[in-house]
Amino acid sequence: MNPVFLPGDLLLPLSGAESRWSVIACDQFTSDAAYWQRVEDMVGCAPSSLRVILPEAYLGSVSMEEAAPQRNAAMEQYLKDGVLRDIPASFVYVERDVTGGGIRRGLVGLVDLEAYDWHPGAQVPIRASERTVPERLPPRISVRKGASLDIPHVMMLLDDAKETVVEPLTAQKDALPLLYDFILMEGGGRIRGWQVSGSAAEQVLNAMDALEGPVKLVVGDGNHSLAAAKASWEMLRETLAEEEKANHPARFALVEVNNVYDDGVCFEPIHRTVLHTDAAALKAALEENFIEGTPLRVFCGEEESLIHVPGASLGGVIGTLQAFLEDFAAKHGGEIDYIHDDDSAISLAAEAGNLSVLMPAFDKRELFRTVLTEGVFPKKSFSIGHARDKRYYLECRRLRRY
Repeated sequence: MNPVFLPGDLLLPLSGAESRWSVIACDQFTSDAAYWQRVEDMVGCAPSSLRVILPEAYLGSVSMEEAAPQRNAAMEQYLKDGVLRDIPASFVYVERDVTGGGIRRGLVGLVDLEAYDWHPGAQVPIRASERTVPERLPPRISVRKGASLDIPHVMMLLDDAKETVVEPLTAQKDALPLLYDFILMEGGGRIRGWQVSGSAAEQVLNAMDALEGPVKLVVGDGNHSLAAAKASWEMLRETLAEEEKANHPARFALVEVNNVYDDGVCFEPIHRTVLHTDAAALKAALEENFIEGTPLRVFCGEEESLIHVPGASLGGVIGTLQAFLEDFAAKHGGEIDYIHDDDSAISLAAEAGNLSVLMPAFDKRELFRTVLTEGVFPKKSFSIGHARDKRYYLECRRLRRY
């Protein structure tokens, strides 16, 4: 057995401190400064993952060169202060409330970055689902390179129709140690986690090994974060002796794995909002150029209209629209933002100079087939769940030997 997903020595905030420690993924609510201000107010001076990540809402006002050392210093301070407790040689089985009243089941553990490649066409067990933009990697690599903690919002998907890996733990959870049970801030819902070690962890490893097909895992959320971890590891690997390469902490990345067939795993489209542009001219150009194909709703001010975008697949439709919007923004000005729910996209479009295009529903059953036959989707093609259903930072691990 050569596992691509395995247990690790994990860290969690001290019991009772989880609610202020755990904040939502950094790429959420990027145009909602009020959301992140509420998070700031709630966290206050308490130890929090907010201090070791950089919300993308701040990227326009804070440089990564300034932020990375501050975040890395906070990681070191947290390790020194003992605000994190050790959970050795374990997975964490997670149940998370999601929008609509369901529960999403997941398993937190380590993926081997040697088994992962984000490049289209890569024949490896762990693959990207969406196109990775190399220009977005350097800032993430700079943070990862100096980090002493691995704290993820990456979510990965299993193609496990027989429900052999994660689901058996549901029936066993009452016999497993409960690690946490609390309400996530800002409407994130309830989350519970159980320690999976010993024979229960061995059961997971055996089930993973028995999965058929060349692809074991596909990235659902956090494509660029995982790609940055891979690039950082490749640079470090060149400086290590052979015996160090096999089990260096940076060879692995902490992620949450979910079964694509889980009822709580809901795929949501990621809408396109063009900000600070000539919205009326963009609306006219869209209506002129897209008259046959998949119908998409366009919002500009108080008006709603339809365009029809061609494409042999959903990925083709998204790619065609993306190229058009990028070309328009380059020529006429504007910034494309990626919005994870209908109401936010429509609300943004009501502001002067903005326009939103709502993307169609995504059939999650097509994910693995598409990755195998067509390669990756265009960037920002889909999201797992609504914005508040995204993974919150919680579990972490050391990236260095101490």
